[in-house]
Amino acid sequence: MKLQQLRYLCEVARRGLNVSEAAEALHTSQPGVSKQIRALEDELGIQVFVRNGKRLVAVTEPGKTAIEIAERILAEVRNLKRAGEEFANESLGMLTIATTHTQARYALPACVAEFKRQFPEVGFTIHQGTPTQICEQVLSGDADICVATEGISAYPDLVSLPCYQWNRVVVVPPKHPLLKITPLTLEAVCKYPIVTYDYAFAGRSLVQKAFQTRGLTPNVVLTAHDADVIKTYVELGLGVGIMAKIAYDPERDRNLRVIDAGHLFESSTTRLGIKRGAYLRRYAYAFIEMFAPHLPRKIVEAAVLGADEGSRYEL
Repeated sequence: MKLQQLRYLCEVARRGLNVSEAAEALHTSQPGVSKQIRALEDELGIQVFVRNGKRLVAVTEPGKTAIEIAERILAEVRNLKRAGEEFANESLGMLTIATTHTQARYALPACVAEFKRQFPEVGFTIHQGTPTQICEQVLSGDADICVATEGISAYPDLVSLPCYQWNRVVVVPPKHPLLKITPLTLEAVCKYPIVTYDYAFAGRSLVQKAFQTRGLTPNVVLTAHDADVIKTYVELGLGVGIMAKIAYDPERDRNLRVIDAGHLFESSTTRLGIKRGAYLRRYAYAFIEMFAPHLPRKIVEAAVLGADEGSRYEL
């Protein structure tokens, strides 16, 4: 049994049984992947995949167990490599954060700048994507930590820890009629076309819930993955924007006016996700504490290793 075979097995499962995609991701040939998986099945004495001709169509019950074990083995191999790097040179390495646009653009910059001051020799990479994409990057080992408001809790293999709570604002052009309504109401907002986040992002479900509770049907004319797009279309007059309060910058957004909407919607919690059992380097714990000071290493470590102290931690 070889680690390479386990990698092939897990990558094929991760790619929805598409051997061609798995081979491309692994920088090898499709026949080579198929051959190694067959050899592994022969050695294990089980059939991992159900085949229809040359095509893989399903995972067998013993195959599901084999893939789970293979994933754990590969995760421990990654942990072993990181442990070796940690002790070989504490000041070198690479930290990869997967996050959404709003977090990358508005929540993380100050923390990243401070991290680079403290760890100048550590490489730092940010991968942007949807909540689903960034969670899967952590699960696959392509990122160390993900930061998002939605999605992390849907993955049982990720530890989800709270970072901060936030709420929403309504953004409008100058002299908009909503600026004269105090306090702002959902009924007043609902009279105008709305530009807000896509359903996968930033608590859109809580916005929808607030309107539904009041028996209102908002006219959402445009959805976007990030607040900058929302603001752009509000400036163009397409509607009023509903977005994260952190994304409004009075210096940069001089063509917009902001109305606090915290009383209209439930607050949301931005969380970070770490793969259960992952080995994090010292500088990763330092980054987490810079971003969320209430999450020191002992709490994060306890959560990642499955102890109660971390796994039950809430704001």
